Amino acid sequence: MRISDILRQKKTFSLEVFPPNPKNSSIEDLFATIDELQQLRPDFISVTFKSTGDYSQDTIDIASYIKKNTSAEPLVHLTCGALDKNEVDRLAEILEKEELENVLALRGDRPAGYDGDYLKYFKHASELMDYLGKKHDFCLGGACYPEGHIECASLYDDLVNLKIKQDMGASFFITQVFYDNNYYYRLVRAAKKMGITVPILPGIMPLTNANLFNKIMNMAGATIPFELRVLFDRFRDDKKAMYEIGIAYSVTQILELLANDADGIHLYTMNHATVAKDIYSRINNVIDSELR
Repeated sequence: MRISDILRQKKTFSLEVFPPNPKNSSIEDLFATIDELQQLRPDFISVTFKSTGDYSQDTIDIASYIKKNTSAEPLVHLTCGALDKNEVDRLAEILEKEELENVLALRGDRPAGYDGDYLKYFKHASELMDYLGKKHDFCLGGACYPEGHIECASLYDDLVNLKIKQDMGASFFITQVFYDNNYYYRLVRAAKKMGITVPILPGIMPLTNANLFNKIMNMAGATIPFELRVLFDRFRDDKKAMYEIGIAYSVTQILELLANDADGIHLYTMNHATVAKDIYSRINNVIDSELR
């Protein structure tokens, strides 16, 4: 089923996984995680795509597993920064063969240390959407940035690009992570003024350990609110406390977003079923009331 059709009927609850690095974990381990995540009854599960194109077959294999073994729809990320048109065509044909009809079209940032051609063929995600739309019948989604993309001079400039993505076929957007809900509300209000009418799903990533906190601190455009920063500074070396803080903060974020009529909830699981299940167990009644 096309995610756009689901969103016409209801708000969605969705999850995200990524192909594991074979040095650290196997794809079979992720399949077991997906089996656990299925218990949360997500509407769809997105599968990331490495920006260099490495492990692209893993992305497809994981999405196919979701299609065949769960009730969730798979959403395949397709990151075009390092791809030429022939590679996009090849991947699109595989997706069609596997009956994977939902695609999150992304540009992607140049990975550190990557020395190949980047953004030579597709400079923007909207160009990928336009190319796919002319040759294939996918349900296309796109990414957006509550605090504005780092390469844009202002949120307005970023929203101009978001409108172009909608015009090129995007039927929904998923946000980059954020920890202050006011940025999401501002984005939605400003997007509507720009004529953006498709759903904007807030992306939530629980900060459950110090390493993840440091990573987010270094990510472009992700502001850590003062009240969360204080907690992390105080309990940084206490793993159990850090976990509880991360779960509790995400629960509060989600409850507030739902109370303010967000279009759905997209949870970045970081391939940890326990984190997703712990969050869900605290708010399952609210999710059932608002999103089922």
